[in-house]
Amino acid sequence: MNIFKLAMTTACLLPLSVQAQELQYWGEAGGWDVMIDPSLGNGCLIQTTKNDGSVVRIGFDRNQGNAYVTAFNTAWEGIEEGETYPIAFDLDGQEYDGEATGIYLNDVPGADIAFSNSDFLFDLAQKYTMTLYNEHGEVMAIDLQGSYVGFEATVACQKEMG
Repeated sequence: MNIFKLAMTTACLLPLSVQAQELQYWGEAGGWDVMIDPSLGNGCLIQTTKNDGSVVRIGFDRNQGNAYVTAFNTAWEGIEEGETYPIAFDLDGQEYDGEATGIYLNDVPGADIAFSNSDFLFDLAQKYTMTLYNEHGEVMAIDLQGSYVGFEATVACQKEMG
């Protein structure tokens, strides 16, 4: 494991909240780290850090029986933990409306978008860019390069978790 991966794995082991357990490194696929989140019923996820410092996670919440996309960024101000926010997102020109919930990871604000249809994540992973919008305009554009390969590994991880 190179120093970057060790640093990222160590950063990923920090709790999402006081109740959260440590993420466990499972592997790498498509340029994404594949992790296991014990606090989400051993749900598997892919995670990457973007050039703007954003941390993006896509995975399964086995406690809630859904899938999610979560992003964190130190530049996002005014997000309240547990508060819901209307959002829109664009997947290569296809637009969707949704709702994000404010969360924090080590005092870094973030937004969690849950999906009841986990098949949607396979559709998402086949796209090139996911752009998130709130009432003020564009929040961020997520480069999804390698996410399909990463998500296939996430499914393999999830099968291993039972």
